[in-house]
Amino acid sequence: MQGSQLNHAALEGTILEHELSPLEAIKAYPTAIFWALMVSMCVIMEGYDTILIGNFYAYPQFAKKYGTFFPGVGYQLTAPWQAGLGNASGIGAFFGALLNGFLVTKFGVKRVIVGALIFLSTALFIVFFAPNIQVLLVGQLICGLPWGVFATIAPAYASEVLPLSLRVYLTSYTNMCFIIGQLIAAGVLAGLVNVESQWAFKIPFAIQWVWPAFLIPLLCFAPESPWHLVRVGRLEDAERSLKRLVRKSSGIETKTILASIVHTNELEQELETGTSYKDCFKGPERRRTEIACMAFAGQILSGSSFAYNSTYFFQQVGLNTDTTYKLNVGGTGMALFGTLVSWFLLMPYLGRRTIYLWGMFSMACTLYVIGILNTKTSISGVGMSQAVLTLVWTFVFQLSVGQLGWALPAEMGSTRLRQKTICLARNSYYIVSVISNVLQPYFMNPTEWNLRGYTGFIWGSTAFLTFAWAYFRLPESRGRTFEEMDILFAEKVSARKFKTHQLDSYQGRDVEDVARKLSVAHVE
Repeated sequence: MQGSQLNHAALEGTILEHELSPLEAIKAYPTAIFWALMVSMCVIMEGYDTILIGNFYAYPQFAKKYGTFFPGVGYQLTAPWQAGLGNASGIGAFFGALLNGFLVTKFGVKRVIVGALIFLSTALFIVFFAPNIQVLLVGQLICGLPWGVFATIAPAYASEVLPLSLRVYLTSYTNMCFIIGQLIAAGVLAGLVNVESQWAFKIPFAIQWVWPAFLIPLLCFAPESPWHLVRVGRLEDAERSLKRLVRKSSGIETKTILASIVHTNELEQELETGTSYKDCFKGPERRRTEIACMAFAGQILSGSSFAYNSTYFFQQVGLNTDTTYKLNVGGTGMALFGTLVSWFLLMPYLGRRTIYLWGMFSMACTLYVIGILNTKTSISGVGMSQAVLTLVWTFVFQLSVGQLGWALPAEMGSTRLRQKTICLARNSYYIVSVISNVLQPYFMNPTEWNLRGYTGFIWGSTAFLTFAWAYFRLPESRGRTFEEMDILFAEKVSARKFKTHQLDSYQGRDVEDVARKLSVAHVE
């Protein structure tokens, strides 16, 4: 299929994407939804570990095994070791994500994700049998490698196997899996906090073997991404993959979908879009990479290291261990509820830009209030009020930035650079997270700066700065196909005009004509 025939079929595919409602897409793509859900389930493990280590700091048996005794304070992990353990898996994930950009290009999604699951299964033995804190840190570092792979493969795969109307739901479902992992961890921690042996923290580590045992045999049968197969020139395999993803009785012609993918890929080739990490910083791709990286890093800059699953903060404001872990479970439940509210009440009606902006602004205000309340700690109940405000922050986070931090990077990069753009975006998250995890123990630890609620002023300020960036730089991607996003970025359309900019003059044209028209627009 070439020339005008390809253009006509691609136009039909684009029109179909715009006209397909979420309900119609669910009926037409049940298999694609299933596989996107299964691949995203790998992220449960990273979400589980994220709060596992951080919450172990306030865990009596863990502190006794790996901490140091301080007179008048009891067993505590020192701030340097808290920072080291908190960052170990993030550093590993940074390199895992970076490596994933190369691996998926060479081997495809299925081989990489199954290989990463097998690798993780062996790495978990180091963590489980760690005799001291040094070995535990090394184990966390190694486990981070496959977690970085999962976090960057899942949103990319979902965006490539699903139609436009379902894209934001299933890319942000990665965030839901993150929350499910945290909810499981919170429940496990709350249930074992009173166990007076090393099994109090060994059982939570051992539970991580459950996911690879379930997912490895299942994902061996997952269809490969049709976009990846087109990029490597395997068009027949791409069509076979599409036939597995689309229900036969839906009446959707897979050839028109394939034509749309091929047309977009050829347009990006005409626009000289490469496939290396270096290409992510050339021409329009530089702006796309910036947006993807800031959208993801915004999850940390919004104050998540302080306000999300903040059991250590609860402990420092005077709440007992039992109340602390119950609030932790409640906070994770609020996160799950916020995700569902966002799916059903916000995303169907509001744009990504609007949700991200209002969410970031609301979180900044909440953090400032927590900081202000810290001036009144002598008043009974202020500590509990601050704790409740962190739950409010968690709810708003999952209404907005928590969801879109995953969805936006999957929509911003060009299709030829999508995997690498997501890897760079996730790595920007890891870099900011490492810095945050180094500073946060010093903010909170009673043997260091002991800022407690005043930390809200610091993270409130970073959240407000991110809000200002988003107002000027974050474009609206709702309702835009990948090819339309290519054209909008190539035309250098202002972020605030993405939603209303008309692209009728480009529809149904040869990729050479579109590229020529865009090059003229650049000159003008």
